[in-house]
Amino acid sequence: MSTPNKMSKHRKFISILKDTLNVLKIEFRTLFKDRGVVIMLVLAPLAYPILYCSLYKNETLIDVPIAAVDCSRSQESRELLRHIDATQNVEIESRFSTLAEAKEAYNDKKVHGVVYIPADFSKKLAAGEQTTVSIYCDISSFMYYRIINQACSNCILAMSNQVQIERLNANGITGQAATIISSPIPYNGVILYNEGAGFASFLMPAILILIIFQTLFLGIGMIAGTSRGENRFHVLVSSSVHRGGTLRVIIGKSICYFVMYAAWSFFILSIIPRLFNLPHIGIPADVMMLMVPFLLATIFFSMTVSVFLPHRETGMVIFMFMTLILLFLSGVSWPQSNINGFWRAFAWIFPSTSGVQGYIKINTLGADLHHISFEYFSLWIQSIVYFGTTCWAYHWQIKKSSKSAEQQAEQFETV
Repeated sequence: MSTPNKMSKHRKFISILKDTLNVLKIEFRTLFKDRGVVIMLVLAPLAYPILYCSLYKNETLIDVPIAAVDCSRSQESRELLRHIDATQNVEIESRFSTLAEAKEAYNDKKVHGVVYIPADFSKKLAAGEQTTVSIYCDISSFMYYRIINQACSNCILAMSNQVQIERLNANGITGQAATIISSPIPYNGVILYNEGAGFASFLMPAILILIIFQTLFLGIGMIAGTSRGENRFHVLVSSSVHRGGTLRVIIGKSICYFVMYAAWSFFILSIIPRLFNLPHIGIPADVMMLMVPFLLATIFFSMTVSVFLPHRETGMVIFMFMTLILLFLSGVSWPQSNINGFWRAFAWIFPSTSGVQGYIKINTLGADLHHISFEYFSLWIQSIVYFGTTCWAYHWQIKKSSKSAEQQAEQFETV
């Protein structure tokens, strides 16, 4: 008695598998025959990481041009400027007699900072008095400000320490005692996870995740817009595709996107960091484990949103609008703890937020899946939620397609 039931279940399973593979085949065919989709899902994930990483390849600024105004014209002032010019961060491009001349060069953007040494600089040092060296920095760019201020401040502190040791020596305190007195609490800075303080090492890990998220989102949106435009009923899923049922359509489409972007994720997150010497101290297996729920959440999120995109160009508009917003909400450019509560909650709607945080913790900070359990389970929750919304949205579209077909059939019979 059980044999016919087993055969029936086996046939049903084969039928489901065939329908799912048919949807998968149709989706791959649709993808590769559309040039716009090919550019977004094939060329963009290949070109964007290479392009962005090439732009920030140097990591830090070197030889930033600055001006020097040496009103002291003494041996001490020349020595200080020589030390500043010897750093790899800045280069004394011009020397002026007055601050007004240096200001003119600064306003013309010939230099990005000015070091001003007053006329009484050497005289006050000789008298044991305190003197001042002014540093004018271009804060319109924080990169210029940080580099110039750091280079000049370090040289001034080093010279101040040396002057103090010389004064102690003159008072009979020499050797180790003079060194301890001049610097009772020595500074020992240890830079973790980004030893070169590079801009690319700080920013690019987040950008790589956003490239995966946004190209996948835009590609799915473009495919949905094309399908709706080519369908005579102007619905997302045509009757020729949904005959197998809602789940088979969703699974077939999602497998297509997942297989393609699993390969792109390996290229973008494992190969690109090694090619451009970005942080990659995490275990590759942990990164791939993180990518499974991230890709699923992104796919189902994109499929849900694509139902409500009337045209393929709409996704591009959303893409351009959301790019910087998603970067800000990810907690990279500004700490999440200082983001307004509403926007912090709003950020967790997007899989990119958990993806960026999880990837940075693994690949830059050396964490494992246990340390990113919050981000990891958040992505799985998003995958389940967005899978449910995708099922609802596609079921609604399928019913709409069937209803349109029935109405046209009734009109045809009436005629």
